[in-house]
Amino acid sequence: MQEENLKLEDLLSNSSVPGESDTITKVAIIGAGVMGQGIAQTIAGSGIDVIIVEINDISLNRAKTSLSEFIDKEIKRWAMTNSEKKAIFSRIDWETNFNHLNECDLIVEAVTEDFELKMKIFKEIDELAEENCIFISNTSTLSLTKLAEATKRPDKVIGLHFLTPVSKIPVVEVVKCLHTSNETVNKIKTFTKILGKTPVEVYEYPGFVTTRAIVPLLNEAMYILLEGVATAKDIDTAMKLGYNFQYGPLEMADMMGLDEVLAWMESLWKTLGEPRYRACPILRKLVRERKLGKKTGEGFYRYDENGNITP
Repeated sequence: MQEENLKLEDLLSNSSVPGESDTITKVAIIGAGVMGQGIAQTIAGSGIDVIIVEINDISLNRAKTSLSEFIDKEIKRWAMTNSEKKAIFSRIDWETNFNHLNECDLIVEAVTEDFELKMKIFKEIDELAEENCIFISNTSTLSLTKLAEATKRPDKVIGLHFLTPVSKIPVVEVVKCLHTSNETVNKIKTFTKILGKTPVEVYEYPGFVTTRAIVPLLNEAMYILLEGVATAKDIDTAMKLGYNFQYGPLEMADMMGLDEVLAWMESLWKTLGEPRYRACPILRKLVRERKLGKKTGEGFYRYDENGNITP
């Protein structure tokens, strides 16, 4: 009887704060571009406090305005309410330094696909973050293992590849690098479910699943346009109606940002050396002209101030 009581006491003491070590109360996001904003909105909308870090006040204010306008459009569509917007913004702190990273359970790196920049950030935050803080990269093509090796916590480095728009796409790739521990994977899977996402576990490889599969489709659609086979609208219409796509490939590329799409293609082409990843000249031309898609008002289509395609 005494032995049974001891076992019960042990059990109660071990379960009195179930999952406390796994509780995530604050997340930092480094980089407030379209992806960073979307990740922040999704996390804050799930009731978790967020710190967004940008390089300067100009970039920070631009991101704040952009996120506000995006949510306002959702409100007009009856997809969100003003109360939800207020709740989201009340949970977000906007900063231009790393002073409060030691308060965070997770740190998400969401800067552009520049390996040296990401490496620099990982080294810097490694010195500032708490010992148990997990580092997440949103990279879609770069080596997560090499980024992890820049830190003293390679077992706590993992990839989360969100798709745009983050708040609407229900899937996220959970990317395990060579050093990522199973404990980290399980904790991040639980976190993604709190965000309302379905986690898909993948192993590190250039492009993972979603980017590697979609890039050749986007590229081929661009070559079809370049060769004059059909107009952008007709290419997209054929793919939407023929294969039940929500968006056609060219409209999809515009939504992703043509500069980002080009960066993915160049990275995959350089890494894998396969012709299907060699960027179509029309994409390079649009990026040179800074016609980057929806975010600049022109890409394969032109867009009005509300982000709708114009004739």
